[in-house]
Amino acid sequence: MTPETAVAGAAVAPPRARMRLWLLALLPVLLAGGLLAWIVMSGPAESVRGAGYPPVERLAFGRVALEPGAIRLDVLNDGPDPVTIAQVIVDDAFWTFESSEGRELPHLGRTTLTIPYPWVHGEAHVLRVITSTGVTFDRAIPVAVQTPALSRQTAAVFALIGLYVGVLPVTIGLLWYPFVRRLGRAGLEFVLALTVGLLAYLLIDTIGEALALGAAIPSSYQGLLLVAFGASAAYLGLEAIGRWLRARRANQPRGGWTLALMVAVGIGLHNFGEGLAIGSAFALGEAALGTLLIVGFTLHNTTEGLAIVAPMARSGAKAPIGSLLQLGLIGGLPTIAGAWLGGFTYSGVWGVLFLALGAGALAQVIVQIVRQSAGAEPVARHLTGGPVLAGLASGFAVMFTTAMLIG
Repeated sequence: MTPETAVAGAAVAPPRARMRLWLLALLPVLLAGGLLAWIVMSGPAESVRGAGYPPVERLAFGRVALEPGAIRLDVLNDGPDPVTIAQVIVDDAFWTFESSEGRELPHLGRTTLTIPYPWVHGEAHVLRVITSTGVTFDRAIPVAVQTPALSRQTAAVFALIGLYVGVLPVTIGLLWYPFVRRLGRAGLEFVLALTVGLLAYLLIDTIGEALALGAAIPSSYQGLLLVAFGASAAYLGLEAIGRWLRARRANQPRGGWTLALMVAVGIGLHNFGEGLAIGSAFALGEAALGTLLIVGFTLHNTTEGLAIVAPMARSGAKAPIGSLLQLGLIGGLPTIAGAWLGGFTYSGVWGVLFLALGAGALAQVIVQIVRQSAGAEPVARHLTGGPVLAGLASGFAVMFTTAMLIG
């Protein structure tokens, strides 16, 4: 073998080795695909159940839109077998309807039922969908109000709501920064612990909302696993982003900016979920947009601004007004986006995912703040200190009290 041949063989060997590696990786995938295809074609489940087995029918209802003289109902087949929608009853009377995707729905098939019904403003109505096998599924409308249509006026209304309950309160809370910067060591420990108490309350509240909404969405979407996935992804993602930002700002005096930014992101994700709830409730006529609601959300979310500025105050760095404004917008603007999504195109699945992301982000910033405030001291000993315990209890109490004003 000549030297030239040996060199050529060495150059060809690595691509061949990589090809064999890819074939070895794809072999289990191809075998699993073939096994699944055989199971589907041979139908072992049908053989066990027999030819005349009753289908498993499970319908899930989505958005209900009320228009002048008509009701639109989104329906999803959440069961494993095809379902045929045969009839619709409104308030104990059979009614005609049209289905956008036909009456037979495969697994995870969707359709929108349009029912020309003269619903009455302010009254309750009950919709009943009957399948071809006689199984019934009910959807109640507690208070009938016309669903807001997408327009400049309604978009402006939802934006104004988000401004009231999100942007302005968070921005006002940032004005505590000059005061917090002038506190002594014990005062800063109290404020940082107060921040942890505030965020811990938001974390518990967000997890509760995510689990409740996850239980209400179709079971095929596996709400509990969706919550776990979203929270884990947000926690690990913010952990990686925070490490990258700290590495970039290692030689800069504004070390608290990174943590404040992460707190603002976590609060923003929480407020997005809050906006979803406001928008969807307003669309159903269940949100009384009175002075008490606005005042309650304002008090509740003003404390979130304090949670954002506390990490920066501990670093002793000056924060330009423009930087504070950016943090306020990051924490507050998602409320407007959530109100738009909830009011016009609300989806329970997306609601669960965003609430889970908010929960994971809040958990991550709580861990970061505790690490920073403890420093070299053991975390358990730091959390049992007098100012820290007082701050934790005060933060939770403030959020609990202001939340009661919202109802």
